[in-house]
Amino acid sequence: MIPSLMAILVGVVYALLMSLIREPHRRRFNAIMVAGAGAAYLSGGGMGGWEFVATAAITYVAYRGLESWTFIGIAWLMHTGWDIVHHVKGTPIIPFAHDSSLGCAICDPVIALWCFRGGPSLIALVRGGGGGGPTRSDRAQDVGSGRVRSS
Repeated sequence: MIPSLMAILVGVVYALLMSLIREPHRRRFNAIMVAGAGAAYLSGGGMGGWEFVATAAITYVAYRGLESWTFIGIAWLMHTGWDIVHHVKGTPIIPFAHDSSLGCAICDPVIALWCFRGGPSLIALVRGGGGGGPTRSDRAQDVGSGRVRSS
């Protein structure tokens, strides 16, 4: 119970810290972060050549995330799936911390949910400022490019 709550707290703290970065830099920085997270298992090699396939797939989706919070959220969920595979197989992200992949699998969807909301500034939301999420022009750009974002 406590480790699960800590993993959720880590996801919330991540979103809070990311709130210190202004848009559009916040979105682009998060795309880079999830691309890096996608490569985190490479050094362990617990899944052999599939590590490269997963890394390439997550990196591609993260690249699409440079212009879309939705793709960043999808990449975090892809990483969650890879966390679960590693946890079940017994090859954790941190070799000396047996449940580290499980913790990551709990934390990552929290971050993904924040991304699916447009990565708003949680600090601004608490202050009542609206969060610095997608603006009306951002949504219009998404619709014009074929991407649909709910708000």
